[in-house]
Amino acid sequence: MKKIILLFCILLLTGCKSKQAKPLAANLKMNELRIDDLTILKVNLEEVDNTQKAKAHDLGSRVLMACNTSNFKPFDESEATSSVIKNASRDRLTKTCLKFRLRYGDFKELELVAVYKNYINQTTLFRYRALYEKEIANKEFHVTLNSENKVSSIKSMDWSESFETDYLPKAILNSDEL
Repeated sequence: MKKIILLFCILLLTGCKSKQAKPLAANLKMNELRIDDLTILKVNLEEVDNTQKAKAHDLGSRVLMACNTSNFKPFDESEATSSVIKNASRDRLTKTCLKFRLRYGDFKELELVAVYKNYINQTTLFRYRALYEKEIANKEFHVTLNSENKVSSIKSMDWSESFETDYLPKAILNSDEL
């Protein structure tokens, strides 16, 4: 009899779960990704502010177009965080551009693929497919804007079909990359 009562108490305790607090973006559950304690949402492209889209595209294109023209206008304090300004040096861009031009040819355009919003640290990651002259180029380019609409990170990498599960957690958590 004691064993039955003990078993019943254990079942009762496991059945009673307290309700947890809802995430900040609980009303947008369809594309919600839970990564540790962060809430990251994939935002429909039509819902993203056009000025933010234009700014991310222009700043990203400016970096990649420097590879074609060898002329880079450095970021200023109103466009980027201090660490991005420091990391976006001419020497570093020249080295990267030389590699890219030899492998992929001239840069053509950035094609917006997806936008992810981190509602905890108020950053927005713009994921682009970088189009180059050579068809073998399968690159992606990320521009992250912080809450002040300043570039907080820029990153180029090989295209990943498993972006949301493999790369997104690291991209949102690590800022100030170039």
